Parts: sequence; structure tokens; C-alpha cells
Amino acid sequence: MAKKAPRRTAERIAEVTLDLFNRFGEPNVSTTMISAELNISPGNLYYHYPSKDALVNQLFDQYEAALLGLLDAAPDVKDVEDTWFFLHSLFEQIWSHRFLYRDLNNLLSGNRHLETHFHAVLERKTHAFRLLLESLATAGLMRIDPDSIETLSASMSVMVTYWLSYEYVRNPRQAMEPASAGLALTRGAQHVLALLKPYMASPDLQTHLQSLTAAYNPQSPT
Repeated sequence: MAKKAPRRTAERIAEVTLDLFNRFGEPNVSTTMISAELNISPGNLYYHYPSKDALVNQLFDQYEAALLGLLDAAPDVKDVEDTWFFLHSLFEQIWSHRFLYRDLNNLLSGNRHLETHFHAVLERKTHAFRLLLESLATAGLMRIDPDSIETLSASMSVMVTYWLSYEYVRNPRQAMEPASAGLALTRGAQHVLALLKPYMASPDLQTHLQSLTAAYNPQSPT
């Protein structure tokens, strides 16, 4: 039993830190603030995570593993409903670790681990979108040439990566609050899907895509 306590403490520290980072932004959260929130000594915190960067890296690694697992499902997207669900699931995963995207440039400039790994994540996103578009084209739902697939997959990746930054600029005081999640995620997924509309194989598919995005109203994640 005694051997499990350090693991539980480390997990609790990571959980609370993620909440604080998401609420206030990583630059605005100190290790002293994390210790106070957990009601533990700074020494106890440093025993598990020697620096704030170590905490950031732990949270990023968790996010990366979950995101890559989701991106692996891109080739299984076969219709418009699958596309919407995939995109919304992707935005939900990003929302769960939104501090990474809120402070992306700052984090990348000061953290070598994130600098190298986030680049790989970006490449995987773009590759997943490429596979998704190819799958829809193979199913006859899209009419799109290979060059357009390359351009469109990159555009989708850019929009997904910077959507929360856009939301934050629009409404810095509330955009990153849990109460805003539903609308933020829906708007993001709708705008990415809008990029696909001109390539849908028929007017009926375009109408279906538009009606699906307009009717869907997800619950906000916490």
C-alpha cells in the first residue's frame, strides 16, 4: 500500500495543476500557487515534479497520448456524421488541455520538450486530416483532387490548432471558462466543416452537412 501513495499524490498534483493552468493560463500559475491549492508543502510538490516544466511536460504527454489515439481513427471516417463526430471529439480533447493552445507560442519558446513534440503532433493532425479527406473521397462523398487534399488538410490543421486562440482574443475574460465550452467547440467544428462544403459531391450532401452542424448542440465538458 505504501508504494502506491507517491503515485496517487503525483496524479493529484497533475490533476489540480491542469485545472489551474486551464483556468488562469500557465504563465500565471506558480508552483507556490499549486502547492497552496493542494494544501501541501512546496517540498512535497518538488519531490514529485522538480520544476514547473516537469509538470507541463507530464500534462502534455498525457494530452499527446490521448490525441494521437483519436487521430488514429481518421481513416475510419466514412460519412458526414462520422466527420462531425471526429472533429467535435478532437476539439473536446484540445479543450481538456486548452492551456497548451492558449499560451502556445510562449510554451514552445521556453520548453524544448514541447517544441519538438508539438511539431510532431501538428504533423500528425495534418496527416489525419489527409486520411479523412481521402476516405471521404473514396466513399464518393467528396470531389477533390490530390493537390486540394494537401491544401485543405493543412488548412484544417491550422484552424484546429489556433481556434481556441481566436476564441480567447474574441473574449479574453470568458472564452476559456467551462461555461463557454459548448459554443466554443461547436463554432470550431462548424468552421472546419465549412471548409469541406465546396468539395461535397452533391448539393444534397452540402445541405446535409450544413443542417447537421446547425442542429447539433453538444453539452459543455467540464
